Amino acid sequence: MTQHGFDDEEDDDFPEWVDRIRNNVAGEVRRRRKEKRWSAQRLADRCEELGHPIPRNVIANLESGRRANLPLVDVMVLAAALETYPICLIFPLGHVERTQELPFHSLIPTWDAMRKFTGEADEFGIDDGLIPEFNRHASLTRTIIAARREAKSAAFAVETATNPAQREEAERKADEYTQLAEEAKRRLLNLRDDIREEGATPPELSPWLEDIEPQPDPDQEEDA
Repeated sequence: MTQHGFDDEEDDDFPEWVDRIRNNVAGEVRRRRKEKRWSAQRLADRCEELGHPIPRNVIANLESGRRANLPLVDVMVLAAALETYPICLIFPLGHVERTQELPFHSLIPTWDAMRKFTGEADEFGIDDGLIPEFNRHASLTRTIIAARREAKSAAFAVETATNPAQREEAERKADEYTQLAEEAKRRLLNLRDDIREEGATPPELSPWLEDIEPQPDPDQEEDA
């Protein structure tokens, strides 16, 4: 089975959308399995190790196009077994040039279909939930961690400076990164408050940032 060739068919011969998406997954599973030099049985064994058995004959039927259904849980486990993301099986970038977003839709670049699926397309009129907020949260988290690391490095440079000029430059950098970390921290706390005001729960903080917003003690909550 090949993942290419749909674009060459006449418009009225296009496979159903479900078939196209299933063929995307099937072709990418087969390609990645062969890339790993795994047999279908080896892939089946790995799926079983992950806690969701997918028999060898089911995988073979999927790859050959004989399998009629494709549960989402199978896609998730197959992706984990093949050490990739489920989205990469559904929209195989670089291996399927164009695909459909929904039934009866025209073919579009696979990259565009993937971005719509993941909420990265930022289309007018589409509710993207809290994706922008969670993306900003991740960015601010990375900024704080990086700035604190640089500030610590600069502080070390201050201690080891061999002349006043080096010490002054190191102090300037230490202050700059400390301020950057504090500003990002302020924005992160405001963002977390905004998420809570939406009635949602903000992302769990990295262990590196536990000092920013101390978590309640579960034992104390139970006592209360």
